[in-house]
Amino acid sequence: MILPIYTYGQNVLNTKGEQITKDYPNLNVLIEDMFQTMKQAFGIGLAAQQIGLPIKLFVIDLTEYGKVDEALKDFKKVFINSEIIELSEEEKKFEEGCLSFPGFHIDITRPERVKLKYMNENFEEKEEWFEGIAARCVMHEHDHTEGITFIKQIGNLQRKMLDGKLKIILKQNFSTNYKVKRLV
Repeated sequence: MILPIYTYGQNVLNTKGEQITKDYPNLNVLIEDMFQTMKQAFGIGLAAQQIGLPIKLFVIDLTEYGKVDEALKDFKKVFINSEIIELSEEEKKFEEGCLSFPGFHIDITRPERVKLKYMNENFEEKEEWFEGIAARCVMHEHDHTEGITFIKQIGNLQRKMLDGKLKIILKQNFSTNYKVKRLV
């Protein structure tokens, strides 16, 4: 089922997620709904906060990038209760977008590699290094589960320059090709 995506201004986007167990209600259905919602919105990652749930869960599908990078051809993963273990010192600036910020693209500097501890959809514990676009996407979505949106990654001056665009989202004066949860 396609779920509405929560946009900037919704409190859940600033809420740190609670850890979940394998007994979380309808978890497999939720995961499948998240993948469907993300795909329908042409996204590559989606966190539970973006569909209104303050839990530590996100999904990523980078299989389309497999055409350019063979290592990503099977990269479709579920991340539960993620924890960043280590970050590389090397950083890179790259333009990011976010389904919760329609029309936004911001240059964000992030570490080039990240070591993440998490559980997959079968609650098998994993500890893994990610690099390149996979690292960036993992960090972006992990941040969501910590209640951190990507605009918190930029300086005050750059944020000030974006105030007009943010107000457009708050006023709900935008359109998307995907279903959104409107502010009430």
